[in-house]
Amino acid sequence: MRNYRKAHITNRYDYQMRTAVIGAGNMGEALIAGLIAYGETPANIAVCEKRAERAAELVSRYGIKIAEISESVSDAEVILLVVKPQDMASVLAEIGSSVNPAAVLVSFAAGKKIDFISTQLGKANSVIRVMPNTATMVGAGMAAISLGAGVTTEQRDFVTGFLAKSGEVVEVSEDLQDAVTATSGSGPAYFFAFVEAMISGAQELGLSPEVATKLTVQTLVGAAKLLAESGKSASELRENVTSPNGTTAAAL
Repeated sequence: MRNYRKAHITNRYDYQMRTAVIGAGNMGEALIAGLIAYGETPANIAVCEKRAERAAELVSRYGIKIAEISESVSDAEVILLVVKPQDMASVLAEIGSSVNPAAVLVSFAAGKKIDFISTQLGKANSVIRVMPNTATMVGAGMAAISLGAGVTTEQRDFVTGFLAKSGEVVEVSEDLQDAVTATSGSGPAYFFAFVEAMISGAQELGLSPEVATKLTVQTLVGAAKLLAESGKSASELRENVTSPNGTTAAAL
C-alpha cells in the first residue's frame, strides 16, 4: 500500500493537465478546489453542470469554465466522473464517442469496478478508481485509489497530487475497494451515529443540547487528534483513560 500525505505533495506548476469534471455537487466542488490548490489553472478545468444557477456559482467562485459534456471530454486529459453509481452507465454511453483516447478516466462511484467503466465506455482509456469520503469537502478527506491497466506515472501523480490537497490518499489493489468503502467511505456515517448517541445520552443526563453538542464534538475532535499524533494505538489510549473500577470502565 502506498501512502500520499498532504504535507508531502507540492504544487505542480511545471505542467498542466486539461481536466473535465462531470458532476458538480458537493464532492465535485471539493475536487475543483483541490485541483486549483494543486496548481491547476482554472481555465484548464471544464465543468459539466446543467443547473444554470449552480454553474454560475462555480464560475464566480473558481473562475472555471462550463462546457457541454461532449466538448469537455474531447479535449480533456483527465476526466473526473463524479456521478451517482446508478447514473454511471448512461454517462459513459454519452461520452464514449467523444472522449479523448489519451485521457485517463477517474471514477468516484462506489461499487463500480474498473472493468465496468472500460466496458461501458467501449474504449481503451486508462481508468483510476477512487473511493473518497465526505470529509474531502473540508480538506480532511480519506481517499483510496486503484490503478487500472495503462495508467501512466504522470497520470497517477496528478490524481494523487490534487486528491492530497483535500486530505490523505492511499493506493490499494482494486479487490480491496469494497473493504475501503465499508471502512472510510461509509465511516463518517458510523461516526455521526455515535455522535448522535453521545449527544442524546448527555441530554438525558440533564445537559442542554448546546452544551451536550459542544462537549461531544470537541471530545471526539480531540480524541482523533490524539490518536493521529501521539503514535499510540487506540487500545493504548483507551487503556490510559480507563482506570480499574472507575467511571470510564463502568461506562465501557
